[in-house]
Amino acid sequence: MYSETVIEHFSNPRNVGTIEDPDGYGRVGSPVCGDLMEIYIKVKDGILDDIKYRTFGCGAAIASSSIASEMVKGQPLSVAAELTDEQVATALGGLPEAKMHCSNLAASALHAALEDYYTKHPEARPQDANGNGQTG
Repeated sequence: MYSETVIEHFSNPRNVGTIEDPDGYGRVGSPVCGDLMEIYIKVKDGILDDIKYRTFGCGAAIASSSIASEMVKGQPLSVAAELTDEQVATALGGLPEAKMHCSNLAASALHAALEDYYTKHPEARPQDANGNGQTG
């Protein structure tokens, strides 16, 4: 059984679409079910200024994409980089165990888009305590 939040985000997904000339792009798929997610990001002054996605999959995957995009839009990149599968699932009010992999796609696609951004803009990559660039 899906929560009201899952149903709402599936029925009325937010931030759907693509971004022309994105600052970062991530694409992940699930071998478990064949779902595919693409995330496009625009960054301005270290803030995730815009995020769009296209999800080809089940209702839980679409809802996960939608809520994840809302959770990170307008946030510093450091906050977006910390998004976890568990946070996405919790924000949705939980997912059935058989659909938990769907929340993984949202966080993984976001992390892939951030890694793409940092590859294009290495000077923006956060530094660790030793001054070394951290990886996604």
